[in-house]
Amino acid sequence: MKRGILFIISGPSGVGKGTVSKALLEGSGGTMVFSVSATTRAPRPGEVHGREYFFVSEEEFERMIEAGEFLEYMKVFGRNNYGTPRRYVEEQLAMGNDVLLDIDVNGAMKVKENCPEAVALMLAPPSMKELRRRLENRGTEEQEAIERRLAEAKSELSRMGEYDFVVVNDDLQTAIEECRKVLEACKLTPAYCKDFVSDLINEDF
Repeated sequence: MKRGILFIISGPSGVGKGTVSKALLEGSGGTMVFSVSATTRAPRPGEVHGREYFFVSEEEFERMIEAGEFLEYMKVFGRNNYGTPRRYVEEQLAMGNDVLLDIDVNGAMKVKENCPEAVALMLAPPSMKELRRRLENRGTEEQEAIERRLAEAKSELSRMGEYDFVVVNDDLQTAIEECRKVLEACKLTPAYCKDFVSDLINEDF
């Protein structure tokens, strides 16, 4: 059985990460799973431990940090903490499932540091003007918050060169298809096929 691929998607707020991620998961035929994070926040109505999140105490979160059980984590004093459990990701990859991780730039680079074989894709807007339009059309935030998100977007996009691939979400369906093609192409690389390559060159003839 071939090992799955850890597929990271990053991008600024409003670029469409959630929509693209949902389409990739739904179109995978069950071969891709979404990375389940651990959090110290309380479950909301309808949420199930191990499905939406792994709900843990502050003490357990600290223990997991000390034991090196996170691929990345964000710890903010006075707020809820989130982290990507190494064990869950490794189990899914070993089962042959691709694991999708929707995470910010700092988290993505930390995951790449811990899992160099992970594939990192930056989902970018066609322009900052279009990103502003999308944020404003959501109608969920005040103008000050939108300006803050746009400033954060510039900072995130400035690190695009640290990613393996970039997909511009100008047309949603095109962006989804390009992300699928990236994943398919990664499965043709020697790194992904290393077991096959090893067996082939060591085979008697």
